[in-house]
Amino acid sequence: MRLENTYIGVDGVGETTERRLWEAGARRWAEFDPSLCGPTTADRIESFIESARPRLDAGDATFFDEQLPSAERWRLYENFREAACFFDIETTGLSQTRDRVTCVSVHRGDDTETLVRGDDLTRENLRELLDAPLLVTYNGARFDVPFLETSFDLSIDAPHLDLMYPCRRAGLTGGLKAIEPAVGVERDRPDLAGRDAIRLWREHERGVDGALETLVSYNREDTVNLRTVAEGVVERLDRELLP
Repeated sequence: MRLENTYIGVDGVGETTERRLWEAGARRWAEFDPSLCGPTTADRIESFIESARPRLDAGDATFFDEQLPSAERWRLYENFREAACFFDIETTGLSQTRDRVTCVSVHRGDDTETLVRGDDLTRENLRELLDAPLLVTYNGARFDVPFLETSFDLSIDAPHLDLMYPCRRAGLTGGLKAIEPAVGVERDRPDLAGRDAIRLWREHERGVDGALETLVSYNREDTVNLRTVAEGVVERLDRELLP
């Protein structure tokens, strides 16, 4: 699903109207014919398309993020996938006020970078790494984003695709590692969980050899796998929705 297929952000256009337009032949904006709907709706759609085209050419993901219902934010992905920033954090616990962020990995394009507490995990470095038209996480809306905002006095306001919600819509439930096999992800290492990340950081603080390297590797693997999950769930939703 590309944004050029989308009408649902237009006032008065819901899933039923959008599907009717697709089935009538207007699968893309360029194929829209005002005769396919009532005059008021047609005027709104034409006005939306006129505004949206230059915003899409300019790479303005925020425009579409504000237009789309939150449940449809996944439609941003195909247009902004190349510049999207996939990220995941590890912490010493679940409390945003008492616990600390230990490392943050960011995957964009073919590159993955990890910031580590006590080394290069700073507010300025985070601001630079998270400067992207689209942020992609799994359960990041409830955990990663507010944790970073509280811990580093940040305001993370870029369009944010939390994959947990489109995954649920596609029938994929559970945590990230429970979903990964369904979209073709195979992990090289034994399965680790959040409690292992806490243990590894504590071992690192005690000077245990290899603990930090294992933690960073685990965090980077989670981050890179987010791209495969995004590709898989968007493909599933495309098959389900587009005629």
